[in-house]
Amino acid sequence: MIKLGMLLPPTPDRRWKLAAQAGVRYAIGKVGSVYRPWLVDELLAAKKAYADGGFELAALEGDQFDMSRIKLGLPGRDEDLARYCQMLRAMGEANIPILCFNFMAGVGWFRSRNDIPARGGALTSRWSRSDVPEEKLKFSHEKLWENYLYFLRAVLPEAEKARVKMCQHPDDPPVAELLGYPRILTSADAYRRAFRETGSSALGVTFCAATFRAMGEDDLALMRQWKERIAFFHMRDNRPLPDGFEETFHGDGPTDLVARFRELATWQNDVLLRPDHAPTMEGETNAEPGYAAIGRILAIAYFRGILESLKINWR
Repeated sequence: MIKLGMLLPPTPDRRWKLAAQAGVRYAIGKVGSVYRPWLVDELLAAKKAYADGGFELAALEGDQFDMSRIKLGLPGRDEDLARYCQMLRAMGEANIPILCFNFMAGVGWFRSRNDIPARGGALTSRWSRSDVPEEKLKFSHEKLWENYLYFLRAVLPEAEKARVKMCQHPDDPPVAELLGYPRILTSADAYRRAFRETGSSALGVTFCAATFRAMGEDDLALMRQWKERIAFFHMRDNRPLPDGFEETFHGDGPTDLVARFRELATWQNDVLLRPDHAPTMEGETNAEPGYAAIGRILAIAYFRGILESLKINWR
């Protein structure tokens, strides 16, 4: 079963209303700016707020509190890891089964331009290495691997006990260096190393298909290989550039998104799926590139058209 969701802020605004009007039932939340998600009562309060808006809070996404000490291996990380484990226990008690996380140290997801004209004058984003020259590394890739595995070995046992699937998002863009920080989750082999070294069934995949394609990976083949680990799916498209990519409206890029939905429909396990970045459209500000409302609502309508025409079960 495919569950259509949207990333929605922790307090109601027009995006909540538009999502509900578009038929979205599942919310994905980054709630740490309003709630303390390591406290079960506050996580339950967040869940109730979404429910009052007509949504089930199906997943948490992103850093719910400052992860810098964990990712950079700084003093105090064990205190932060204890809080992270407490959050996993709270998620289990609140029946929120998915946590989408990343291990992008120093710099999160990043685009070199956010003002590229798209169809009809909408604004989209691009990543181009020529816009952002490489810098000398602040520390090594292997040091970041050490920090990453230290984190996983501390939190995955708690995730297993809480029955929370921790779905790893790839580095976006998937480049070896960004603004002097090493990046490690830039290939399918990096995921395989993490699976091998942890051996935990709680380590899943946030399958950001466009990011895997930007790595040069065969995303359809990876979907089939990892389907038991994929609980969360980000759907978007990129147009390749000689030294990067440009994001497009869903359906405007070169990727056969219908084929990806066909593959998902063959799976026995439920998959939560949301539209990822979409262009900023007329009447919207470009304050949150990729996450304005209308382009993502348009994507929901596009997804529903595919699902219903193919007679794929969804809710």
